[in-house]
Amino acid sequence: MQSAMLAIHRLDHLRTTVAAWRDAGESVAFVPTMGALHEGHLTLVRAARERAGRVVVSIFVNPTQFGPNEDLDAYPRTLQADSELLAAEGVNALWAPDAGAMYPEGFATSIDVSGVSADFCGASRPGHFAGVATVVCKLFNQVQPDCALFGEKDWQQLAVIRRMARDLDLIRPRVDSIIGVPTVREDDGLALSSRNRYLDETARRQAAALPAAMRTAIAGIENGQPVAQALGTLETTLLTQGFSRVDYAALADADTLERIDAPGARPARLLVAAHIANTRLIDNMAVEPQS
Repeated sequence: MQSAMLAIHRLDHLRTTVAAWRDAGESVAFVPTMGALHEGHLTLVRAARERAGRVVVSIFVNPTQFGPNEDLDAYPRTLQADSELLAAEGVNALWAPDAGAMYPEGFATSIDVSGVSADFCGASRPGHFAGVATVVCKLFNQVQPDCALFGEKDWQQLAVIRRMARDLDLIRPRVDSIIGVPTVREDDGLALSSRNRYLDETARRQAAALPAAMRTAIAGIENGQPVAQALGTLETTLLTQGFSRVDYAALADADTLERIDAPGARPARLLVAAHIANTRLIDNMAVEPQS
């Protein structure tokens, strides 16, 4: 019989709980989130349950990854509803610290993952990935999981965390300890995101132009269209279908995130960030390697 989910708010309680599982020979999978859970998050939870005997999910709206004039105050906080969803999915423990526990008075440490963090959202949102890397490093040290699962929707974030985990010997010395789970999408192709809640009916309908334009660009690139031309058409399409600004639209090496001007033998990703109705949406899709 599945035991009730533990709601944990103190680090000492978290550590004694995980230590007891370890003593019993249990493995631990971890899913970090900022709450406002949707089917994408629950897909991560289900994948975690397939990989370990115990699953920990964290909910923490991390202030250090939000820049000035971003949506920290408006970011949806739905802890009670989130807790009920996680309990129904068989999560063993919800780790829900407050900001004071994560960043006590005098906190002065930041982790900078150079290279993969420099371009794209790193350029558009200075300091964002330092905030992400720092909080995820803390969470890994707190939970000490065997593996952690992240959605592929934020491909650059996934690359940053993988680089950090390798460089700092976090989690376990295994290639597959940081697991990317494919993006979950609505019927019209829009990637699930907590920020989709910001969109009114008109903007939500227009937002479907993003994945559609990306698929068109990828088809063109894979059929020999010059990358610059395909990206130019993508940006024009978005700007004529309700989007106000495109932060970036680029083809990049899937591992290093270096921009490339043509697909090659290595896996590549099309990465896009664009604004619609005061909401910034990001997405990425695979581009097949060329022989």
